[in-house]
Amino acid sequence: MNAQAGTPTTFDVQRVRADFPLLARTVHGKPLVYFDNANTSQKPRQVIEAVDRHYREHNANVSRAVHLLGEEATAAYEGARDALARFIHAPSRNELVLTSGTTQAANLVAYSFVLPRLRPGDAILTTTMEHHANIVPWQIVAARAGATVKAAPITPGGELVVEKFVELLTPEVKLACVGHVSNVLGTVNPVRELAKECRRRGIPLFVDGSQAMPHRPVDVQALGCDFYALTGHKMLAPTGTGALWARKEHLDAMPPFFGGGEMIREVKFSGTSFAEPPHRFEAGTPNIAGFAGVAAAIDYVESLGFEAIRAHERALLDHATARLREIPGLRIFGEAQEKEPVISFLVEGAQATDLATLLDLEGVAVRSGHHCAHPLMQFYGVPATLRASLAFYNTHEEVDAFVAALLKVRRLLR
Repeated sequence: MNAQAGTPTTFDVQRVRADFPLLARTVHGKPLVYFDNANTSQKPRQVIEAVDRHYREHNANVSRAVHLLGEEATAAYEGARDALARFIHAPSRNELVLTSGTTQAANLVAYSFVLPRLRPGDAILTTTMEHHANIVPWQIVAARAGATVKAAPITPGGELVVEKFVELLTPEVKLACVGHVSNVLGTVNPVRELAKECRRRGIPLFVDGSQAMPHRPVDVQALGCDFYALTGHKMLAPTGTGALWARKEHLDAMPPFFGGGEMIREVKFSGTSFAEPPHRFEAGTPNIAGFAGVAAAIDYVESLGFEAIRAHERALLDHATARLREIPGLRIFGEAQEKEPVISFLVEGAQATDLATLLDLEGVAVRSGHHCAHPLMQFYGVPATLRASLAFYNTHEEVDAFVAALLKVRRLLR
């Protein structure tokens, strides 16, 4: 591997799998097939060791400590900010607020940016395919202000109807929101095109990047959006980590959302002055060890290179889709022309939860349920689906084992 160039000449999936300790375990006496990566990714030993090393050698709180451990902890935490800023091509590290994940990032934008600007009759635009984290925060602040949330439609194949999205960008819309990649359908939305249309109308665009970050390079400057949120635990990093990138002019104009330590300049009973962004939005003790893991996760992804990751995942998706289509009575939801390795489906005559439970007994981990996307389930007229979500450390052999297990458990439910 050429870590500097980030583009290996070959992708040795077995060598990669050796870096992920959990992939070697068995479940119910069967080799684990982990196809729940859209929910959370597994962690390479490099990330695990980075977290362990922090607690063994550098554990202290960040900022203001003059002792060595405090300086080391601060360097690790701020180093993760630098790594993330570079990873998403942010113009400045000071435009990156470290959060617990996309949900916190969305709520920060909802309460600190959107709510002060909303008036009765205003609107927030999202889409039918969104995760609840890109719906519910907007609904809460809209209800407070007497505003509404409206959703752009999608096609039966799971693609955003772009012309309808643009048509809904009316003057009362104060924020538009879209997922870069759907967590249920795998659909890749045309963020750059949407951002261009939003800019023409002076409407800020918030992008939920949780499902994009594990699979594709992200350049927030090239995308042209105003806000981009990401979640660490879906991209090999520890849980409780994430970030919000926002344009400097937005952060400068936003009041704090959380109050407490670290986000202040000076506190008096007569009033408090606040720190400059991004620290203005980072009250309290953060997940320092987790962000040490974030930096290690970015290093790991860059050592493999997205070119190799994407080629392997595309082959996996094509193979899995072809194999699933061989099963009579199986319906796939979401067949967009451009999609990431996520397949949601149902099998005629079987409940999603029953299938997932029986698959687990065969060692196969998939997700069943509404996937935090009730409106999308309502659009398709189903209460739930099964979801197999793949990652670069999965194999064609695992796909075949999954399909064999699915055929077996399907027979049991007849």
